[in-house]
Amino acid sequence: MEAEPESCDVGLWGLAVMGQNFALNMASHGFKVVVGNRTQAKVDLTVSRAQDEGNLPLYASTSQKDFISKLSKPRKIILLVMAGKPVDETIASLAEHLEPGDLITDGGNEWYPNSIRRAEELEKRGILFMGMGISGGEEGARNGPSLMPGGKRKAYELMEPILMKCAAQVEDGACTGYLGPIGAGNYVKMVHNGIEYGDMQLIAEVYDVLRGIVGMTNVDMARQFARWNDGDLSSYLIEITAKILGKEDDVTGTGYVVDYILDKTGTKGTGKWTVQEAAEQSVAAPTITASLDSRYISGRKSERIEASKILEGPTEIPSVSKPQIIEDLGAALYCAKVCSYAQGLGIIQAASEANEWDVDLSQCAKMWKGGCIIRAKLLDKIQAALANDGDLVNLMVDPGFAKELNTRQMSWRRIVTLCVASGVPCPALSASLNYFDSYRRENLPANLTQAQRDFFGGHTYERVDQEGPFHCAWTKKHMAIGNLNERSAGDHSRL
Repeated sequence: MEAEPESCDVGLWGLAVMGQNFALNMASHGFKVVVGNRTQAKVDLTVSRAQDEGNLPLYASTSQKDFISKLSKPRKIILLVMAGKPVDETIASLAEHLEPGDLITDGGNEWYPNSIRRAEELEKRGILFMGMGISGGEEGARNGPSLMPGGKRKAYELMEPILMKCAAQVEDGACTGYLGPIGAGNYVKMVHNGIEYGDMQLIAEVYDVLRGIVGMTNVDMARQFARWNDGDLSSYLIEITAKILGKEDDVTGTGYVVDYILDKTGTKGTGKWTVQEAAEQSVAAPTITASLDSRYISGRKSERIEASKILEGPTEIPSVSKPQIIEDLGAALYCAKVCSYAQGLGIIQAASEANEWDVDLSQCAKMWKGGCIIRAKLLDKIQAALANDGDLVNLMVDPGFAKELNTRQMSWRRIVTLCVASGVPCPALSASLNYFDSYRRENLPANLTQAQRDFFGGHTYERVDQEGPFHCAWTKKHMAIGNLNERSAGDHSRL
C-alpha cells in the first residue's frame, strides 16, 4: 500500500516484534503509519502483516530519507531499537533529515540519564525528544500496552492523541498520560520493572513452598493459582503462572514444561538499575533487592550443584496442616506484594522530588492497571489510596492497607517461619516482612550502630533529649574532633 509523501501521521523505526506490533496497533486505530528498519525484509514483513490483518494504513519506506519524507509536519517518530549505542546511532542518522519542531520518541528500556542527554543534544537543533516506557510485551504492544512518556509538555501534546488511543484501556481511561519532564517516563518504567522482579520472585517462592513443602502436583498448583486469580491476588502474573504450571511438555510429550526448564533466571538490567537508584535515593527496597540477588544466585548453577553435596539443611521438617499452609501463603503473598509496591513508589517519589519532576503516583498506579506485566486488581486500591492522600508517605500506612497488613501478618509470619525451619529459601517474602517490621517500629537498634560510627570514625550522633550533633570521648584515646556540623554534613544529604 503506497502513501503520498508527507501524508503519514507517525513513523516507527525499528521492526523487531515489539516494533511491528506497536506499528500495527497504531494503524489499527486509524493512524497512517510509515515503518522503517535497517533491513528491508522486516519492513516488507510488517507491511504484509498489515495487509493480512485488514489492509491497515501502514506504509513501507526504503531508506531513512524516504521514511521521513512520508511524514506530515511536525514529524513524529517512535524508535524501538536496542537501548544504548544503537539508539544514539539511529537518532544521529535520522536527525540529519529532520527540522526544528519535529519529535523523536524512544520507546526502549533506556537508562534515564541517556534520555536526558539526548534531549539536551537534540534541543540545540530545535528537535523535540521524549523517553517513553512501554510495558506489556509483544501482546500488549499489539493490543494496548501501558505507555509511560516523559519529556517537554509540547512533545507530549504532539503524541497525546496517538498514545491515548493506542494504550490499554481500563474503566477510568487510557493507561498512559503525561508523567513529567524528560527522564520521568524512563524512570517510572524502570521502577515498574523492579516491582515486576519482586512480584515474580514472590510468586516463585510461593510455588517452591507448594511444591516442596505441601507436595502439590503441577495440576493442583495450577488450580490453586487459578483460584487465587479469582480473588484479591488477581493479576497478570498470577494468571500466567496458572497456565505455565498446567502446560504439558511439548518436546517430550511427558510431564510439564516448567519441570524441564533450567533454574537459571536471566536479567536485562532494569532490576539492577532500580536497586542502584534505591540506594542513590536512600530508599529501602529490600523486596526488589532480594529478587535481584535471587537471580544472581540462580545463575551460579554449577556452584550450587557442588554446594549441595557439602552444605546441609535441616533434617526435621515441621509438621503443619497443608490447608493452613495454602491459606497462609495467599495472605503472605498479598502482604509482600503491598510492600513491593510501597518500595517502588517510594523510589519514584524520592527521585521525583530530587529532580523536580512532580510525578503523580496515583497516575502511575492507573497506568499500570492495564496492558503491563504488573497489572493487578491490587492497583485499584493503590490508585485510590494515593488519590485520597497526595501526601501519603508510604503505602503501608494508608488506613485500608494498614488494616489488611495488620490482620494478615500472622499468616505471613507463619510462612516465613516455616520456610526457615524447612530450609526453603524465601528471600523476598522474608525481606518484605522485615521491611514491614522495621517500618512499624518506633525504635530500632540504629542507636548502637551510630555509636559505633562515632567510636571508630568520629561521625557524631544525635541525642533523644537535646538538639544538635554530639561526639563522645569513648575512651582516653578519643580526642576532640573540631566542628561537629562539618563532620556530620554528608549524613543526611538524601533524607
